[in-house]
Amino acid sequence: MTGTARPTSRRRAALRVGASIALLAGLCLLLPVDELVAALSRVPAHAWPLALAGYLSIHLVGSAKWRLLVNASGAGLRYPSAVRCYFGGLFANIFLPSIVGGDLVRAGLALRLTPNKGAVLFGSFVDRLLDILALALVAGIGALTMPRHLDPQSLRIFTGLVLLFAVAGSAVVLVLALLPARRFAYRWRRHLVRGRYVVAALLRSPGTVAAALAIGMSLQIALALLNAWLARQTGADIALGIWLFVWPLAKISAILPVAQGGIGLREAALVALLLPFGVPAVTGMAAGLVFEAVVIGGGLAAGVVSFVLGRGRRATPVPDAAPPASGPITHPRPPSPAP
Repeated sequence: MTGTARPTSRRRAALRVGASIALLAGLCLLLPVDELVAALSRVPAHAWPLALAGYLSIHLVGSAKWRLLVNASGAGLRYPSAVRCYFGGLFANIFLPSIVGGDLVRAGLALRLTPNKGAVLFGSFVDRLLDILALALVAGIGALTMPRHLDPQSLRIFTGLVLLFAVAGSAVVLVLALLPARRFAYRWRRHLVRGRYVVAALLRSPGTVAAALAIGMSLQIALALLNAWLARQTGADIALGIWLFVWPLAKISAILPVAQGGIGLREAALVALLLPFGVPAVTGMAAGLVFEAVVIGGGLAAGVVSFVLGRGRRATPVPDAAPPASGPITHPRPPSPAP
């Protein structure tokens, strides 16, 4: 980093930390503190280690999903190496501006373990895209139960939001697929061309992508159920279908690089999303804080696991015994568009 970039990076980090503190402080000031403390104290002591073990177990499967995608592109990572890199990214999520920052750390660790750099970068990018798609699909499954739990006015609001996101998503896909790249400025033209190559590569290996998406949806549902179980300890006893709708949307909000690791942003989104379903704001805040504690504790534990796996041994990349049945995902290098 240059001398000018370093202070700028520090200012941005300070702003993100300040945003998280401001969001959490603002929510706590608006809510009765005694009720919030009472809701948090309802969580039994045995729930914390169980939740932490469940969180780490879910992400062990997530490591296998990420390895499936990078190895389909030719990275050749062993599973312990994949766990080391993946858990290193989980640890970094605590300190970086959004969950995407952890993806960069995970890819950076993997780049040292394989000569196929493009496979790691491409597989990690596809993994994040599929995670976002899995969250949207899980939220859609939960949305199917909404008419039974919402009053007419709230149902109209949520229906309008869903239609708005659907239209926006469709517009992005149409722009990516149909508009000529030359109509955009060079900076955006480059991303558009690369995006088209990613879509084309995904279409060439539908079996691997479908398997990764199915695993991703299962993991997101498991995380939503874990969150629902913890929230029930605080008094937020609502239908599981609602959690399948609310939790993915709150998690997607953490992608925005506004707060430190999404802290504060997730809780605010969760409180706002639970209110129409009759969950008091103080209970929604308690549910968010409990799961945030599990996320932070899990990230710290993941950092220890990553450190132990990487200490005293140098992992060597070894290709899988057989390629996926649908064929490997290729990652051609797109030509740079003419300026």
